[in-house]
Amino acid sequence: MMSLDPATVRRIAKLARIRVEDAELPKLQADLAAILGYVEQLGEIDVTGIEPLSGAAQMALRMRADIVTDGGQTEAILANAPGREGDFFTVPKVVE
Repeated sequence: MMSLDPATVRRIAKLARIRVEDAELPKLQADLAAILGYVEQLGEIDVTGIEPLSGAAQMALRMRADIVTDGGQTEAILANAPGREGDFFTVPKVVE
């Protein structure tokens, strides 16, 4: 696991524009070291034969049929309603 000194942690906090109190410094130092350790673990993964992906735009989206439905979950949705009349929400009158 990579070790960070307090000066480096303070510099990172300054670049991120966050204020770090002296008491918070050891915890932040340990958290950042854990993150960097995880990134180091990712470097051990064998990615031979895997094409780089620079964004989701290169992926084909799965298509579904364009069918209008009511969702079929009327009871589940109305179970959260504060008030109900039939298949509709009831709300207090707001216009007089």
